[in-house]
Amino acid sequence: MRLDKYLSDMGAGTRSELKKEIRKSGVSVDGTVVTDPGFSVSASSRVVFRGTVIAYEEFVYYMLNKPAGVISASEDGREETVVDLIPEPKRRDLFPVGRLDRDTEGLLIITNDGALSHRLLSPKHHVDKVYYVRVSGILTGNDIELFRDGLVLTDGLECLPADLTILSVSEDEYTSEAEITIREGKFHQVKRMFSSVGAEVLYLKRLSMGPLVLDPGLAPGESRRLTPDEMALLGLQVSI
Repeated sequence: MRLDKYLSDMGAGTRSELKKEIRKSGVSVDGTVVTDPGFSVSASSRVVFRGTVIAYEEFVYYMLNKPAGVISASEDGREETVVDLIPEPKRRDLFPVGRLDRDTEGLLIITNDGALSHRLLSPKHHVDKVYYVRVSGILTGNDIELFRDGLVLTDGLECLPADLTILSVSEDEYTSEAEITIREGKFHQVKRMFSSVGAEVLYLKRLSMGPLVLDPGLAPGESRRLTPDEMALLGLQVSI
């Protein structure tokens, strides 16, 4: 690939900034100063930028504990996005795997691996997504059966069977806490499912996606790279 693209992919700067730096002899490849931004390099090249070795990674994977109030997008001209929460330096090709509503918290994968995203989001793969939810309303065993049978929402949407586990019920506060496992991801689906049984979602947090479980040590807004074990759980190749 081109030298300026290599560096841009690794978060060293914009293509225009990097072209200027390269032409100013600020970059070397395999021990030789290169002044051509279009110089061809590979993942095995030893690229040094401003005195720092820039190793190339084809794919990167982050676990983010998404906080409320942040939108699930790669970039936005007006609002903070989940990609903005990834610490610098960061690649310019990152995106969230799926979306969580603005007010929903919890597990979100940030990556540049389109194949992984497709595998986790494709309806035909039926990947489990587990959420903790607090609702206004009293959930009962009848609701468990309705979720298990597959709800039909008021707008006609037919939901796949879902697993509902009631954690607690407060008659005094008229609230319930539960965990729900769904295997699809329609627009506002969890909120719409509970609304269909007369319960309003007050708080929603995603706990897991497929085999990947949210790290309890991550505070809202914090992120980290996936560990080799987590990557293996997702079927990703782990470099040794």
